[in-house]
Amino acid sequence: MSIMKVIEVLANSKVSWEDAAQNAVKEASRTVKNIRSIYIQDHSASVEKGKITQYRITAKVTFEIKG
Repeated sequence: MSIMKVIEVLANSKVSWEDAAQNAVKEASRTVKNIRSIYIQDHSASVEKGKITQYRITAKVTFEIKG
């Protein structure tokens, strides 16, 4: 039987929402092992002078706890 845990993370990117999601997984992987999935809860962006400058996501990262 597997036990899974979920953490909520915020991430951003100057490139895209997809890149922000990759950044979330990359950074979480530095301290969390056995990541199994990421669920994007929310998208937002910062806008300056009519252009998007930061893509932001709120995500839930699921990982397996090894016993």
